[in-house]
Amino acid sequence: MVELVTADDPGIVCLQEVPLWALPHLEEWSGMRAVTAVGARPRLGSARLGGWITELNHGRLRSALTGEGVAILVARGRALEPLRPLDVGPRRSLARARVDGILVGCFHVTGGAVADEQLRRVVELVAEEPRVVLAGDANLRPPYDLVEWSAPLPGSIDQILVRGVRSSAPTAWPEERRRLEGRVLSDHAPVELTVG
Repeated sequence: MVELVTADDPGIVCLQEVPLWALPHLEEWSGMRAVTAVGARPRLGSARLGGWITELNHGRLRSALTGEGVAILVARGRALEPLRPLDVGPRRSLARARVDGILVGCFHVTGGAVADEQLRRVVELVAEEPRVVLAGDANLRPPYDLVEWSAPLPGSIDQILVRGVRSSAPTAWPEERRRLEGRVLSDHAPVELTVG
């Protein structure tokens, strides 16, 4: 999926639910620079061992055993300043980087009752920044009560929210665009937009 989503040379890619064993490989797979944050540590003490067990059934086990993180991939040639990740909630982090003078944040909030609280925490953590792009799995469908932010993608839990920078409307990839050799490569449709 990383190779597919970076095939058309995007400037920035934000990834959620990345198994921890995969984080060190992102730069090699994408040809981009990676800024990462660990959200959930592996339950077995080893991301690699969890990855082997997950191979038995990706659909059911996913990142439950391997741990998971979030990542911001940035095209080479863009000004990049990695920033310290911030806690959003238990087993959740906000990866941050300044790219060409814009703060980019990548998040994955927990579903259920805490999703609204964690999404608000993500927004609060970037409140002082004048130019922001937040991308991630909100685990909530809009509408959101977010003043001064771009319109979210209707009906989707996956979002790119922009403040202080012009952007196009977000669009989700159709299933055929994320299908390779008969397999759908992600259970979430990638969302994209153009900034600037």
